[in-house]
Amino acid sequence: MNVLAFSVGDTLMKLLRESGFASFFVGDGWKSLVMIVIACVLLYLGIVKKFEPLLMVGIAFGCLLTNLPGSSLYTPELWTEFMQEGGEFYHSYGHVLQEGGLLDFFYIGVKAGIYPCLIFMGVGAMTDFGPLISNPKSMLMGAAAQLGVFVAFFGAILIGFTGPEAASIGIIGGADGPTAILTASRLAPHLLGAIAIAAYSYMALIPLIQPPLMRHCTSKKDRAIKMEQTREVSKKEKIIFPIVVSIFVILLLPSTAPLIGCLMLGNLFRECGVTDRLSDTVQNALMNIVTILLATSVGATTVASQFLTMKTLGIVLLGLVAFGISTVGGLLAGDVMCKLSHGKINPLIGSAGVSAVPMAARVSQIEGQKENPSNFLLMHAMGPNVAGVIGSAIAAGFLMAVFGA
Repeated sequence: MNVLAFSVGDTLMKLLRESGFASFFVGDGWKSLVMIVIACVLLYLGIVKKFEPLLMVGIAFGCLLTNLPGSSLYTPELWTEFMQEGGEFYHSYGHVLQEGGLLDFFYIGVKAGIYPCLIFMGVGAMTDFGPLISNPKSMLMGAAAQLGVFVAFFGAILIGFTGPEAASIGIIGGADGPTAILTASRLAPHLLGAIAIAAYSYMALIPLIQPPLMRHCTSKKDRAIKMEQTREVSKKEKIIFPIVVSIFVILLLPSTAPLIGCLMLGNLFRECGVTDRLSDTVQNALMNIVTILLATSVGATTVASQFLTMKTLGIVLLGLVAFGISTVGGLLAGDVMCKLSHGKINPLIGSAGVSAVPMAARVSQIEGQKENPSNFLLMHAMGPNVAGVIGSAIAAGFLMAVFGA
């Protein structure tokens, strides 16, 4: 009996020592515990507060899984070897497939740039480019709203980030999650988790962050401007537009091909009239599947050793600065266009140039109606909003070209 009791006790102690619980009390194990708490907070924000829930819930749960000691679902050492130029496993997906866990397999789609591009295809299929085509001048507001990208880039350089890291952080200012993820996965994969969480958090906070800036940068009189209905865009124009944009932008900046190509292909599926089944699949089934894989694999990169650093705090602060300055850039462009048009353009639509489709356009609509209940700015704001999507992709392509991605 004593022998049996000793055997059971010894087995239980062995199980306890080898369990994940014991790891919390060894070395830096406490960091994993902190990350689990952070993951639970992110889950709360996604589920209860509805902060970009379609992505935040997956990112948070990926963060939870990767920081559970002993789970072996994600192996950062493999990706360190993957990025080690001249090493035996440099850019070797075969090594990852042989040695990696489930989330390592998911992450291949991020690292190869597949998921962000497929998300862009879905965005293209769900977006009407008509407001931009009917008012090409709104492209200027979308371009001005990329100001924060470059201000944050130089700011990050000044406080000690490398060029590729600064480029990845700056893209947060475009308020475009897939673009931020693609840029970070190419230029600064060790910062991917922090950049993705910051980007999607600020996108979710648009209704809180933008209105004070909108009221500060525009006058009450200008906010009440009622814009005239834009002309109706023909079907032929909507079909030609994605083809022409693809040719021009990709020839101008070849590094934009993955994002711009997929965005315009998705829009062509929507508009050409002969691929309704494909458009429906891209907008729904494909978009949902890719979102699951993208979110969980990005969350997996938030391992404690890489996330709990001063760099993460810097990314969060710089991302907020980038987003704020981008909003201001779009509003200032709106102010200029308002003056040049002799009061025909409501400057509030400039804030929609930050690319978060269609949330930023809705915020412009809400703020406009506060000053003039008969004001309907949504479709007018969609012009800069769509221009912002294209602009953020161009900015990312430029930065990736400069830093050799």
